[in-house]
Amino acid sequence: MIGDPISRRQALALLGAGAGVALSGRALAEAGFYHDAPMLKAAVAAGKMPPVGHRLPLIPRVVPLTGPDQSPGHYGGRLRILIGGARDVRYVPIISYSRLVGRDRDFIIRPDILERFHVANERIFTFRLRRGHRWSDGTPVTAEDFRFAWEDVALHPEISRGGVPAELRVMGRPPRFEIVDELTVRYSWDDPNPGFLSQLASAAPPRLLLPSAYLRGFHADYQTAEALAPMIKEQRVDDWVALIQKMGRQNRPENPDLPTLEAWVPCTAPPAEQFIFERNPYFHRIDHLGQQLPYIDRLELNVSSADLIPAKTGAGDSDLQFTGLDFADYTYLKQAEKRFPIHLDLWKRIQGSRMALIPNLNCADPGWRAAMRDLRLRRALSLGVDRNEINMVVFFGLATEGANTVLPESPLYRPELAGLWASHDPDQANALLDEAGYARKGRGLRQLPDGRPMQIIVETTGESMLQTDMLELIDGHWRKIGIQLIPRVSQRDLFRSRIMAGQVIMSAWEGLDNGVPNADTPPDALAPVTDDQLQWPLWSAHFVSGGTAGEAPDIPEAQELLALYRKWQSSARAFDRAEVWHQMLSLWGEQVFTIGTVNQTLQPLVTRADMRNNPAKALYGFDPTAYLGVYMPDTFWLANEAADGGAPPQHTEDAP
Repeated sequence: MIGDPISRRQALALLGAGAGVALSGRALAEAGFYHDAPMLKAAVAAGKMPPVGHRLPLIPRVVPLTGPDQSPGHYGGRLRILIGGARDVRYVPIISYSRLVGRDRDFIIRPDILERFHVANERIFTFRLRRGHRWSDGTPVTAEDFRFAWEDVALHPEISRGGVPAELRVMGRPPRFEIVDELTVRYSWDDPNPGFLSQLASAAPPRLLLPSAYLRGFHADYQTAEALAPMIKEQRVDDWVALIQKMGRQNRPENPDLPTLEAWVPCTAPPAEQFIFERNPYFHRIDHLGQQLPYIDRLELNVSSADLIPAKTGAGDSDLQFTGLDFADYTYLKQAEKRFPIHLDLWKRIQGSRMALIPNLNCADPGWRAAMRDLRLRRALSLGVDRNEINMVVFFGLATEGANTVLPESPLYRPELAGLWASHDPDQANALLDEAGYARKGRGLRQLPDGRPMQIIVETTGESMLQTDMLELIDGHWRKIGIQLIPRVSQRDLFRSRIMAGQVIMSAWEGLDNGVPNADTPPDALAPVTDDQLQWPLWSAHFVSGGTAGEAPDIPEAQELLALYRKWQSSARAFDRAEVWHQMLSLWGEQVFTIGTVNQTLQPLVTRADMRNNPAKALYGFDPTAYLGVYMPDTFWLANEAADGGAPPQHTEDAP
């Protein structure tokens, strides 16, 4: 009966899989089960948008908020977030974490934008969209959006000049794409692609779905040159390809007109000092009481000097702050918690190492290239680091000392690899350097074979005081084995280009992004297969470009890692993939391709004191957690700032 209360058990049963699923969705909408945010009610009453039951998919994603630290929330309020520059609007689609498939808090992959998916032999992936799902401008999400992204973008010779992106190729070959019906598509490869779902659930997934109805307006296959010319001029770009790339950029939401499937929609175009995001009225998630998410109405990203973010956060100028903070800010923020209505939590970072020293095996300088490829030198440098001093001085003893490898939270963790070549042993380090022929004059610095002193310039971006402190300590450690560390700061844009050009001997960066992988996680961080690796940029470029750029690996150990990566790709069983992972981790550790320092360090997370549903303890990193993404910020709510009528509905609850 329309308007009658409906119990949670009845609602979830109606939304469950079965023959009457479509009818169930309509029945829920008509029964008034769904609840709308108060800020949208005026627009609905004025006829500017449909009621919530007609904006949601027939089968929305239900998020049960029944855990020990979760509860249904109130609508209303804003979240202020401080950012270091306009480009940091990119954090919103990461933490909003709307994905075809996404990980939950236990890192299990589940349908999100998709209603369901089916995988056959790790080769054939069939994806089913939610009927009635709409982009933020109200246009339907259909298989045409997949087709446009594939045929009109990924395969278009002018837009994708390097061909199909490397992450979509298996053994060098792209997938076959087919439309099954208006809501169902299929991707298939001849060989297994066991990492495909993990890629789609990542913090920066391949874009398989684009708002075709909007983007056709900027595509030369759908518009005349005369129609495109004024838009090219207005946007100050060179051609239509640059135009569609700018107008369709999803990873940096700077175009307020671009439809999205994220929880919050951008309202501000740069340049600006404040970027506003408001709730997506067509967002596809609801809580178990039928309230459309997100709870919080608005995000306000305020541009600040990066150096001032900790101070402003401690002064109460941010309601949700994770970026721009580091462990060095902990003491100040803890004291500020007593003066302002903020709350400080410490989450565990998931990088394989908080900072790793990364030798450039593709260094253009012949003498330093030979040195960086000398295993004895890499091992000696690792043995020369006093990780205990770094831990005690920089992290108050709260970190874990070890190599750059996976963490105990990973099922692939092996304690012996965590300590491999990671003890502090200057005597063994000196012996290895003597054996390698790096002569030492008296008590001074050792020398390269060409007579130059062993002064290793370590390139950094200078963005972290913790990193600066750690490098200063390591210089003191290395002096005891006859080597000097000289830090050099360059801007981030130059940092990577200098490494690619071979102008860098060694760099300092975070360790493995994902320190908590499982057997189904692609082991691409351990082999030269992605374009963000600093130890072998030319070898990675060779793989990513399909052999048209860079250089093929020319040392046996890197070649073996590449072969093992391909073996992982072709493995159809999780057991076999786990075995490959173990082989790669062992080889990676023995070869000391990166020099880890400490891991499991703590990341400050500051929120308003009245925020709810944000976990007190969690794992923090780019991938697989998407910073806050897997903890679903669309479910966060503010207890003291509920809008009128924003209290959660009181549905009848069945006994378990």
